[in-house]
Amino acid sequence: MAEVIWTEPALQELDAIAEYIALDNPVAASHLVQEVFDKTERLEDFPQSGRIPPELPNSVYREVVVPPCRIFYREDDQRVLIELVHQYSAASNKWC
Repeated sequence: MAEVIWTEPALQELDAIAEYIALDNPVAASHLVQEVFDKTERLEDFPQSGRIPPELPNSVYREVVVPPCRIFYREDDQRVLIELVHQYSAASNKWC
């Protein structure tokens, strides 16, 4: 069983995304954060369950997608390090 560890930058980015969503819909922001933590918690038992990012086919990184977020992580011994959270921008139709 792997230990899931969030880096400070990843937590800060998730917090910023949630704060932005909460401006319009606090309940949706809360649900998003809960879903992100629920999905990343499964990495304790299944650390390779995330997909390999299509743009990083030879990388050590994997990702879990919880719209509008992509959560990038890597395995390190018995740990899973959540490194980065990106937000999809529907307005520009690209990842921010």
